[in-house]
This record gives sequence, structure tokens and C-alpha cells, in this order.
Amino acid sequence: MNYNLITVLGPTAVGKTKLAAQLANYFNGEIISADSRQVYKHLNIGTGKDLGDYIINGSSVKYYMIDLVELPDEFNLFDFYKNFFHFYHQIKSKNKIPFLVGGTGLYLSSVIQNYDLKEIETDQEFLEELNTKSDEELKSLLLKLNPNPHNKTDFKTRERIIRAIIVAKANKSIENKITILSLNIGINPGREIVKRRIKERLEKRLAEGMINEVETLLQNNIPHERLISLGLEYKFITEYLIGKISYEQMQSDLYKAICAFAKRQMTWFRKMEREGIKIFWLNEPDFDKAKEIIKNKYEFDR
Repeated sequence: MNYNLITVLGPTAVGKTKLAAQLANYFNGEIISADSRQVYKHLNIGTGKDLGDYIINGSSVKYYMIDLVELPDEFNLFDFYKNFFHFYHQIKSKNKIPFLVGGTGLYLSSVIQNYDLKEIETDQEFLEELNTKSDEELKSLLLKLNPNPHNKTDFKTRERIIRAIIVAKANKSIENKITILSLNIGINPGREIVKRRIKERLEKRLAEGMINEVETLLQNNIPHERLISLGLEYKFITEYLIGKISYEQMQSDLYKAICAFAKRQMTWFRKMEREGIKIFWLNEPDFDKAKEIIKNKYEFDR
């Protein structure tokens, strides 16, 4: 099959990045990250950027979509989708293989399942008309335009609802968009192993200064509401730092939340499979097995 992308996916804490970097290094590729939080600058320990994973045998594998956005700015599905194609063509122009790597299901699906997302052209008159409507009227309008929204967070705030309406009404195709046919390699060691690794990784990150990282963000005037909206580590540690919960509760609740998140990730990937997406699953981030899958399935340019 004539694939034009290689994707490495899986739940959190399974070693996706290291494996992808090893494969990209071997097959002359570069990596586009599909992580909804690593895109932000200064979210380092909590998001597990682990930039050392991109150094293989002394060589640095080029990566994209990490440290792209300053807080408190927002980055959403459309932003990811547009940037993906920009970086994809940049990689291809160098005769390298694009690798997509991450665990944010919505971002992965948008590319692998070829979502039809459009460019936004803001009409000031239309924007002013939307601002006259109540929240309920806006929600009703959004559901008329998009009865089956992919992103439930579009309904969280008035600003997000308005943006989602503008996106739904957009009709300009994204520049350089092409049909993607991805060779997908998944890593899933099993739920109990993932839970154990989450626990070990959480303890390691706390010891490495994850609380100090969040504290610094608050000191740099990033609103605590914005950090809480990022979820998981930033949510629970912020709640601890502002005195809402104890340290013990923070650690316990955070561990449970990350485990629940990993379960939701696997649910999303199983849904992709039910919808016809083929994923070649590995029990571990096994470089040799992944390498053989790519050699057997991916047609390289001669």
C-alpha cells in the first residue's frame, strides 16, 4: 500500500517518543508531535517533553509542534490540523519521511481519518451579530451547523462557542491539504503495566520539580484558571498550590486522573479501529519489530 505517513500512537507512559525517534533516525524521517499540551512553551516536566529522547546515537532527530505557543494563548484542533500540513510538506521537501507521534486522539484522528476542516475567514459583521446572541442561542446555532461535533470543549465558554461557529461556517480549504494514508504502529503493554508506569513516572516528575514548574508559571502571571484548563498535572498541582486540595489528595487524584486518561486514549484508538483504521499493535516499544513492520509495509521512494 502506498502510505505517505508513519504514525506511532498509544496511551501515555508507553515510550512512544523514544521509539518514534529511533525509527525516524533509522528511516531518515522527522517527527510531528500530536500532543495537545507539548505544543505550549514552558510546560516541560508536566507534559513529559523529554527532549533527550530525540537524540539517537549522538544525532538529533528534528521535531515539530513542540514549544510552538506561548501561554496563556490557546491552541486547538484546527490550529494543529493547519500546522500539520505545513510541517508535513516541509519534511517531504527535504525528501524525508514524516512521522506523526502522540496520544491526543482527536489530533491523530483529524489527520489519519482525513477530517474535512476548513480555513477560517472572520467576517466582522457576522462576529458582531454573534455577540448579540445569548449563550443558549449560540449553542443552538452551533448544533445546527455541526450536529455531531468532535470537540465537546467547544461548548465550555462563550468565546469557544463563537469560534466553533465561525469554523463550522468556514468554506476555504486548507492550503496544501492532501489525502493522508498512514501506516499506524500502536504500543499497548496492557492496562496494569501502564498504571504501574504512570505511578513510577509521576513520582519521578514530582522529584524532578514538577511542582516548581507550575509555581513558576503562576508567578509569571499565567492565570490559575488557564493552568487548570490544561488538565491533569497542571490542574491538580495548581489546585494544590492555591490551597484547594492537600498534597496527598493532589498526588492521589492526579494518579487516578492519568490512569483514567490512559483508558480513554485506548477507547479512542479502539474506536478508530472500528471505523476502519488499521493499527499494528506492539506490546512494548520494540524497535526491531516496528522496523520490520515499516520495511514490510511502507513503499520507499527509489
